[in-house]
Amino acid sequence: MAKVKVIGAGLAGSEAAIYLANKNHEVELVEMRPKYQTGAHTTGYCAEFVCSNSLGSFEITSASGLLKHEALLLGSTLLKEAIANKVPSGNSLSIDRFGFSKRIEEIIDNHKNIKKVNSLYSKIEPDIPTIIATGPLTHIELIKNIKEEFKEENFHFFDAIAPIIEKNSIDFNKAFYATRWDKGEADFINCPMNKEEYELFYNTLINSERIKLHDFEADYFEGCMPVEVMASRGIDTLRFGPLKPVGLFDKRIPTEFKKNQFWAVVQLRQDDKLANLYNIVGFQTNLKFPEQKKIIRLIPGLKNATIVRYGQMHANTFINSPKILNKYLQTNKHKNIFFAGQITGVEGYNESISTGLLSAINMDRMLNNKKMLELSSDTMLGALVEYITFKEHKKFQPINSNWGITAEIEVEKSKKKDKKFKNELRAKRALNEIERVKNEISN
Repeated sequence: MAKVKVIGAGLAGSEAAIYLANKNHEVELVEMRPKYQTGAHTTGYCAEFVCSNSLGSFEITSASGLLKHEALLLGSTLLKEAIANKVPSGNSLSIDRFGFSKRIEEIIDNHKNIKKVNSLYSKIEPDIPTIIATGPLTHIELIKNIKEEFKEENFHFFDAIAPIIEKNSIDFNKAFYATRWDKGEADFINCPMNKEEYELFYNTLINSERIKLHDFEADYFEGCMPVEVMASRGIDTLRFGPLKPVGLFDKRIPTEFKKNQFWAVVQLRQDDKLANLYNIVGFQTNLKFPEQKKIIRLIPGLKNATIVRYGQMHANTFINSPKILNKYLQTNKHKNIFFAGQITGVEGYNESISTGLLSAINMDRMLNNKKMLELSSDTMLGALVEYITFKEHKKFQPINSNWGITAEIEVEKSKKKDKKFKNELRAKRALNEIERVKNEISN
């Protein structure tokens, strides 16, 4: 039985710890929470979701969906438990965040091969097999040590989380349930605006007071853009983004189906299993709390909204992976040290879980003197790792799973503009590759 340390009990670290423990390694899982909190987390639970409760689409024709299927085939415990704790959200996989975290905590606490230690890890130990999965809110002491150890500067960007509303405070005389174009279950609560309501909301939003971002220049990640920053790009930016009204209809109002009923629509997504809490889709924000309250209550249906969590922003850090890591997520300098999760420069829940799993697979194979796993860019996970370890980046920035990073696929000329058809072929190719790899690593 080999001894391994996993640093950080977030999504990547929890996935890695459980995988290695299931492979009969003795795992010490080190987590600084709740003794040292991050400013974004609210509990000491393992695998806490701090932003949205949605892991995105489950369809294999979406990049996010394909990544989930790949990780499930490779043995992801966290995605299996996410499915067990899902809440209604159309074709997306959204979870009861506290039910999910409590379940992962239970698995870890009861695993005979995992010892969870609540303390601060601040110094890399090159002789001890270790996976560092401390996430984008890594403690400053460990950041300093990483910089010293690898002679590479960390980068930073800012991430934002959205407010959460109590469902029973929503006015359903104005709000309604629907999903876009009536596809699937009507799982979203929709708050429609006419032109005058939208313009009042927009003008108030762009003139609202923000919290100052001390010490750092704001380098926002496009996939988690604060709503006020998005709005500042133009009056119609939100109407073509998170507030787009296309395909959303209140069936209480007679209308011709193909016409837009509304000027803009704010959507809310279920956030807990009991459907008591809903987060405002696309409303990550850095506004001061009183300003948020004022803005939210300008939204039709939310005039008397009870806000159980305000939006906030925090600085995220990530290592210079192209200089530090190889394609096994192992450091070039120390063979025993691996990194996983958002600290590597992947962005998103699925990406964190998947890289946590891959780092653990390769740690296990290294400890058993087996050839480590290098996935091709035919797969979504392989393409992510290829991207974050690509040596020629001029300015390395975090990235989500997306089709643009996967290997091209040849299709007949008449089908070249059919994105769904191309993505179906890419997904089939990827899953065939993962099936082959699964058989290889099970031997």
